[in-house]
Amino acid sequence: MAKTLRRAAELAAAGLVPAGSVPALDQVAARYAVAVTPAVAAAIDTSDPNDPVARQYLPSPAELATAPEERADPIGDDVHAKAPGIVHRYADRVLLKPTHACAVYCRFCFRREVVGQGPGLNPGELAQALDYIRADPAIWEAILTGGDPLVLAPRRLREIVGALDAVAHLQVIRLHTRVPIADPARVTPALVRALRAEKAVFVVVHANHARELTPDARAACRRILDAGIPVLAQSVLLKGVNDTPDALEALLRALVAARIKPYYLHHADLAPGTAQFRTTLAEGQRLMRSLRGRVSGLCQPSYVLDVPGGHGKVPVGPRYLFGDETAGWTIEDPQGRTHGYPPRES
Repeated sequence: MAKTLRRAAELAAAGLVPAGSVPALDQVAARYAVAVTPAVAAAIDTSDPNDPVARQYLPSPAELATAPEERADPIGDDVHAKAPGIVHRYADRVLLKPTHACAVYCRFCFRREVVGQGPGLNPGELAQALDYIRADPAIWEAILTGGDPLVLAPRRLREIVGALDAVAHLQVIRLHTRVPIADPARVTPALVRALRAEKAVFVVVHANHARELTPDARAACRRILDAGIPVLAQSVLLKGVNDTPDALEALLRALVAARIKPYYLHHADLAPGTAQFRTTLAEGQRLMRSLRGRVSGLCQPSYVLDVPGGHGKVPVGPRYLFGDETAGWTIEDPQGRTHGYPPRES
């Protein structure tokens, strides 16, 4: 049975990295967790030196170079940590991080200093986290993240979802996961049953390139969808992966065709050793503008930036509206033509 590859020597033996790169990649793996599942390994085109799937998951010596603007906690989770495993940035929702483990470790991860490092919450810490949620009636939504909550055993996941389902003031349970895309065999009937609740449950999968939506990945998402659980998608804008209009269009169309609604396109965060993945904001805006009028509204995600320091997530897409109510408005259409609003008499 194929296993998840975690060591540079294993990646080299599988033909995924050159044998001569093993010493350098061992240094990367000593600092940042590495894991490549059989599903991901099978999706990599080893004949393509610029393969967009490989770029996301295979370690690179470039990760050991930290740019001056990069930081260990780029979106300020620590600023808003209120209890074990709890990040409370917005009044009406909290992050609950029961595990630090993931099925795979993305090379651009904004939590790369934490994920894969030690265990997640022990039973006492999880109890404290759940008590924090129970004690605040303003909390409307709990977002299970981590790490990846879908790496938990179905029994443990069922207990957590059940505990959240029993919180009277909580209305929405959301789970952020890479598992259906990168390790679809984990999405068993037992795991899907563990997600059932009386409250609204949403699963948000992470995919960045159309080729990640393999038949097995689509089937895993379909098992969740067919259980009546909506599936959304978040993606990260990544140089060399999806930073062209054609690549983004293919990804977004593939998601919607699989009944998955694109939700967020994240500007890549300032995590250590990730400069090789980041576009500029101007490039991201141009890409988003290229999608307007080119693909259905169902395919349009919100292009967002997490403001460094814990200040929250904001949309940073292109502008189409200029002016004010006094002087009047000018609107730019998808073709770049401008129009007055209300329409001016000719």
